[in-house]
Order: sequence, then C-alpha cells, then structure tokens
Amino acid sequence: MKIPGDSLPPQLARGLSSIYLVSGDEPLLVNEAADAIRARARNDGFTERDLHVGERGCDWQALLGDSRALSLFAQRKIIEIRLANPTPGDQGAAAIIELATQSSADNLVLIVTAKMDGRVQNSKWVSAIDKHGVIVQVWPVDLPKLPGWIRERLARHKLIADTAAAALLAERVEGNLLAAHQEVEKLALLLPPGPVTAEVVLDAVADSARYDVLQLGEAAMRGATVRALRILDGLRGEGIDATLVLWAVNKDLQWIARAQYLMSRGQSADGASNAIYVWRPRQTAMKQALSRLRPSTVRGLILDAERIDRSIKGAANFDPWVELEGLVARMAGVKLPRAA
Repeated sequence: MKIPGDSLPPQLARGLSSIYLVSGDEPLLVNEAADAIRARARNDGFTERDLHVGERGCDWQALLGDSRALSLFAQRKIIEIRLANPTPGDQGAAAIIELATQSSADNLVLIVTAKMDGRVQNSKWVSAIDKHGVIVQVWPVDLPKLPGWIRERLARHKLIADTAAAALLAERVEGNLLAAHQEVEKLALLLPPGPVTAEVVLDAVADSARYDVLQLGEAAMRGATVRALRILDGLRGEGIDATLVLWAVNKDLQWIARAQYLMSRGQSADGASNAIYVWRPRQTAMKQALSRLRPSTVRGLILDAERIDRSIKGAANFDPWVELEGLVARMAGVKLPRAA
C-alpha cells in the first residue's frame, strides 16, 4: 500500500510490514522516515542491519544470498538498500521483487530512494512492494505550511515560538526544509526552554548568515584554509557560542570517518555519502576531504574535537577558540603541531 510520510507513525504503531520503500525529494524527511522504521524494527528485535548501496556494479545475487543466510546467533536483521536513483536495473528489479514476494519473519527490507516519476511507480518492482509491503511517499512541506512545521519542530525542544518568530524563520530559510531544520537545531543549542519571539530569534541567529557555522566545515573540507579561518574569526567576533561551532565541525568529521569506513569495505565515495545521509549540497566538499585526508588523520582530528569539548566544559585548561583554529587548519590540510 502507498501512504504519505505523515501517515507512517500510525502505520508503524499497528505493526511492521515485511518490506518498506521510502521515496521523496526532501532528504531530511526521507531520512527521518527511514529512522522511524529502523527504530520500530529495533524495538521488535531486529538487532542486525545489512546495508547495501544499489549503484552500478552492485552484486544483487550476493545481496539475495545475504538475505537468505541465517545469523550465527539467529538474530533478526534489517536489509537496507539505498538506491542512488530509483532505477535499479533489470537485475536489481528482479532481486527486489524476490525480496518482496518471498518475505521472511527474520528479515525486514528497507529501500530508500529519491522521488519516483510515474514510469518508475508503475514498474513491476514497485508494484510488488505496493502489493506486499508499504510505500512511503514523502512530499515537500509547502511554503505556507512551513511556519507551522517550524513551530512543531521547536516544540520538540520545548521552545514555544509565536507566529512572528516562526514566520521570520520561514522567511530566513526561503522554503529550504534542510535549512529550516538547521535553524531549529541552532536555536535548541542556544536557547533555554520557553517562549521564542521574533526578537529572540534575531538575537540568537542574528545574521550569523554572514559567517554561518555550516560554511566553516565546508570550507575546511574543501581545503580552503584562509576562508575557513576567516569564517571562524567572524563567528567568534559575532559572539557565536564555541559549543555550536564545535558541533558543526565535529559533525563533518564524523561524516568523513563513517564514509572512510564504508569506502574501506568497497563502496564508492558517492555511495558512502548517500549511505550515511550526507546532505547533497555538502557532498562535493565531502569528496574533496575524502580524497585528501587519511583515516589516521581524521581519527586525530576527532580526538582534537574531544579535547576542545572538555575545554569548553572547563575540564581542560586551554583556550577552546585557539584550539578550534588548530583543528580547522589541520582539517583544511595545514600540518600544525598539537598543544601538549
């Protein structure tokens, strides 16, 4: 059956299907839908997860073999397939049809892909999932509905936004749902629980658009050292909390580390980036970092981030902003000695 994304929670509450297809062109909502399915599956005892990226050269027969293999400890598992585009080819389509029609109580199949056009939706493999499982169609949030969406997301962090505050944020992100999510997460880091007015929003995110924390990690990944340090200096000058800056940089480092692990197991840079949900606008910078930074270097940078976190919390006696400069420079490719 086909359901819209907002109907997924009640469907999961009624019980798991054997196969799910999550499709849409809003990466944030697609990923959240997939997360919800995984969470319900874990609660139902699916403790293993086999991840496959259905790109060119994918061994679909090996994937089917994995689906038939019994775990050494008889654990139930999620077989997740991330399609780079919603056209798996003849072999992929045949494999998906088999997964849909020959379901097992010990396997849950989760397929994640971009928005499907009419031709794909009428294909045999999609029809098989429609008959035997659930197709979750994720639609964008229309601009008139975006303020309400923002208020609901802020409420999850116990932030109660008034109409003007939500409208201001919606205007700031210009209908970009991922940017809206990032603004909500920033406010959750910067503000205590309670009411949020337009004035509070202006004070908290006040045109840090000039030097956005997310631009910092992107510049460092691209190896643009001068730009990255200029952005860092601008963030400090604007009074942006060091915790927020470290969060943004560390998120990119964790992405790089996870992608390097997948690449060590045979995945391409594109496949690894898609598998770990790297935001598409950042994938070019991510690939530049993956081609330049060695895994041992990335591990060292993550340890640097942990040291900086301790200093921000007062558990280490050094200036976090000075250490952030070193971290960003090393991430951009400059070989700097570390503080003792």
